[in-house]
Amino acid sequence: MELTRERLLDAYRRMRRIRAFEEKLAELVTAGRLAGFLHLYAGEEAVAVGVAAHLGDRDHFASTHRGHGHCIAKGVEVRGMMAELFGRSTGTCKGKGGSMHIADLSKGMLGANGIVGAGIPLAVGAALTAKVKRTGGVSVAFFGDGASNQGQFHEGLNLAAVWKLPALFVVENNGYGEATPTEFVTPVRDIAARAGSYGIPGVIADGMDFFDVFEKAGEAIARARAGDGPTLLECKTYRYFGHYVGDNLAYRSKEEAERWRQQRDALEGFERRTAGEGWLESGALRAVDAEVASEIEDAVRFAEASPFPEPAALLQDVYVSYEET
Repeated sequence: MELTRERLLDAYRRMRRIRAFEEKLAELVTAGRLAGFLHLYAGEEAVAVGVAAHLGDRDHFASTHRGHGHCIAKGVEVRGMMAELFGRSTGTCKGKGGSMHIADLSKGMLGANGIVGAGIPLAVGAALTAKVKRTGGVSVAFFGDGASNQGQFHEGLNLAAVWKLPALFVVENNGYGEATPTEFVTPVRDIAARAGSYGIPGVIADGMDFFDVFEKAGEAIARARAGDGPTLLECKTYRYFGHYVGDNLAYRSKEEAERWRQQRDALEGFERRTAGEGWLESGALRAVDAEVASEIEDAVRFAEASPFPEPAALLQDVYVSYEET
């Protein structure tokens, strides 16, 4: 896929939208305007957007507890997302899913998931559906380094490999499983090495570099669409906030976090590359920044002005009748 000016601007817009959305959430929680257990994606924007740049509505994402970035990358509307986090009836899940279960099936977003690694079998199921129905769709499972030690990871990769499903498994290795450094619980240096156990490619990408993720995800997705089966893509990345909003971050140093921000930031790296190559000018990116900032403020106003679900909504969307199946 050629990265035209329009596609580059769209990629930057989605990354900036993720960053602004997450930073606004941190601000809202700190100010006491928003409650809930939030896990922020800031810092990892290049992973979700680099993968999503190759996908459309026929393709599916299965996310994690840190799912806002995946939603935005997949095209889920931020007004509905913000309303969902505020628990309002105008939210993408009518205010009943919240952060860890936010979803939008119309965009192929199967949902965030509070269970570590639980999105993997969902993506495998969606990939099987795509293969059986011959939709041409590809399913992507995002998960963290900690989830690669879960049974769902091994079962999911094994089944997808045996059936040659159109799937992509993306490990967002940010170096920590909650507060535990990856090397404390994972015996291999590169999680991508585990792909060899299932006879599929294992690829490593710089998760702070949109272009590296874009290139390697594109090759894996093209392979999946061609019927050649899944790929395990490990993206080495870093989360700027703690495991959750309010995490005291006692397990890592401020110097470490600042080093990643100052030397490896995905948005700054994107601007250096595009400006240096003469693809985009800084003025165009500043215009996107202003547009996104306005969009996020509008989403907050919309959410706060929206009504809470009616009490009767408690019993809606709980059961499915035989006639609806």
